[in-house]
Amino acid sequence: MTDKFLSKSWFKSNLLTLIYALLIALLIRTFLFQPFFIPSSSMEPNLLIGDRLFASKYDYGYSKHSFPFSLGPISDRVLSTNPERGDVIIFKPPHTNLDYIKRLVGMPGDIIKVKDGKLIINGESAKYKELREDTKILKNGRVVKARVLIETLPNGKSYEIYNYIDGSPGDNTNEIIVPNDSYFFLGDNRDNSNDSRFWGSVNFDRLVGKAQIIFFSTEGGSKFYEIWKWPFDIQFKRLLKLIS
Repeated sequence: MTDKFLSKSWFKSNLLTLIYALLIALLIRTFLFQPFFIPSSSMEPNLLIGDRLFASKYDYGYSKHSFPFSLGPISDRVLSTNPERGDVIIFKPPHTNLDYIKRLVGMPGDIIKVKDGKLIINGESAKYKELREDTKILKNGRVVKARVLIETLPNGKSYEIYNYIDGSPGDNTNEIIVPNDSYFFLGDNRDNSNDSRFWGSVNFDRLVGKAQIIFFSTEGGSKFYEIWKWPFDIQFKRLLKLIS
């Protein structure tokens, strides 16, 4: 009888510990920090395939999309703070509830246009400076040269962007007026990014968090649990790298 009682007590204690741990993890993920994995090259050269990052959930407040599967119990955004132009943000675009990560370039009321690959905001072109040329190997094995430019927004925010080719589908757009309470996003890899040029602006309610820091990175996206590959795949120079 005593052994059976101890066995039930041990099971109950460990079950409660597991439940508490899951609840704490859920609270941290929902309200403080959430990990994300970069599966594509759309934010190169700043975020690479295989980067794992933390996004802060509190910067812009909370909506139902702050919760797992967008099942939050709130209808409006609460404790909200407006994002800044140039922030790298995780959000859910208008056509899906999957998480995307891009750079915020257009604020509510802005008139956005891309002409010959250059971003134009309210009639003023962003500033560009040639930096270097990178060699890239695409998924199909094709080797291309990527021009690396520094793009500077009207608020002085600067960052590197990629330009593979001139005349790509997103290099020229019509003027787009960003609606109130919405934002316009571009990928830093301008010739390989599915972003607001193709599906429009993103409502403030659909912002999830601000990308803050790369905490782990493996070359080409090798799995986190494949520890036998770590000595060869870990990108040590990218560990604990702040995202700007």
